[in-house]
Amino acid sequence: MVTVASFKYAFRGLGAVISSERNAKIHLGFAILAIFLSVVLRVSALEFLFVFSSIVMVFFSEIVNTSIEKSLDLISQENNHLVQLIKDMMAAAVLVTALGAVVVAGVVFGPRFYQLLIGLINK
Repeated sequence: MVTVASFKYAFRGLGAVISSERNAKIHLGFAILAIFLSVVLRVSALEFLFVFSSIVMVFFSEIVNTSIEKSLDLISQENNHLVQLIKDMMAAAVLVTALGAVVVAGVVFGPRFYQLLIGLINK
């Protein structure tokens, strides 16, 4: 059963990731920008679904990455090759997700920016 406390803990966790992780702050900035551009450029509902899903996936991967990194730090304080490899793999997961979001942004916003640029050139 979902309770109000469950939401409180979830938002506390989200806040912890955003406040403690530099990359999460960067992701948040780009998420706000993407939502703003979606509104200003009047993307379709389907396009917004892709943009929003990309935002969710990037934050999900960042949250999982941070959770696993902090768990590994609890397990092993010394320099461990396997721990570092796992952290690198999790960073790669975030990178792949973020690159996917960039592709979505290019497909959704690119043609609109191109039309704006053409309009400015032809004036």
